[in-house]
Amino acid sequence: MERLVRIAATLQAYPQAGVDADRLNRIAGFPDTPGHDQLKRDIRHLENQGWRIENIAPPGETAVYRMTTVDNRLRVRLSLDQQAALRRAVLLADGGDLVQRLGLVGDGAAAPSSGVSAAVRTAAPEALQQVIDAVREQQVLRFGYKGVARVVHPESVRSQNSVWYLRAVEDADLAEPDGTAQPAEPVVKTFVVSRMSDVEADEPRSARPLPQVRHTALHPMSWEIDPPVEVTLRARAGFEPDVRRWLGEPLDVEPDGDDVLLRYRVTHRSALHARLVELDDRVRVEGPPEARAELIAFLAAARGGEAAS
Repeated sequence: MERLVRIAATLQAYPQAGVDADRLNRIAGFPDTPGHDQLKRDIRHLENQGWRIENIAPPGETAVYRMTTVDNRLRVRLSLDQQAALRRAVLLADGGDLVQRLGLVGDGAAAPSSGVSAAVRTAAPEALQQVIDAVREQQVLRFGYKGVARVVHPESVRSQNSVWYLRAVEDADLAEPDGTAQPAEPVVKTFVVSRMSDVEADEPRSARPLPQVRHTALHPMSWEIDPPVEVTLRARAGFEPDVRRWLGEPLDVEPDGDDVLLRYRVTHRSALHARLVELDDRVRVEGPPEARAELIAFLAAARGGEAAS
């Protein structure tokens, strides 16, 4: 661990020029070895912890490593699938700079230069950016699909198995502007973006507001990863807002003297453990016993197998 800290600190001190492999070997205390194998192993270990490190030396020359300082907490705590879902959310929010700051750029992807990151842009349908803009700006979309001219009010864009889909309601399925009642639940149809042709968008705010469609929430605590279990947490009353901020809304809150007992339905235990670590001594697991045992095991693993107190 001390060796990794020395390597990371040296790389962080030279964010532009980087540090050559020979110097990093000396700092790490490695003997001269062909190919800097031990150093490469430690570089990979730092990358697995969420740091972005790249070799900026020309091919055939001694490696020069540069580390980009990012907020790597999400990358460490989210699985690859969850990171991909977050990248899609950032894309739709037109916040490409967030991808950089959170360290969520896909391997081998260049920094995004627009709302669509380079990794997405490579395989993205031609009309994707126009469709995304229409969703964001609430624009009516007009396009050809399966030989039929469509006029739709977009609801969302999503990706599944590398295929981009537009969810929208066709204009013909909505009520007429003359006051005819709108259906309580208009039919939301799905269109494959790559199959859309001659895409055009009307003015911003031209699309009709649609009833909110329920999606899987972005908060990791709401993801259905593990079998559900109810966990009770104890916190000082003054720390209740902190617990809600990290864990979301509890099922129930019960005052207990100067403390409060907060009951949560947990379906993503690793997310719970990561957030309990952030909350530190502001909260403790009251029950069930299995939940306490799992947290202790998580802490022991994080400390390299040492027994957690």
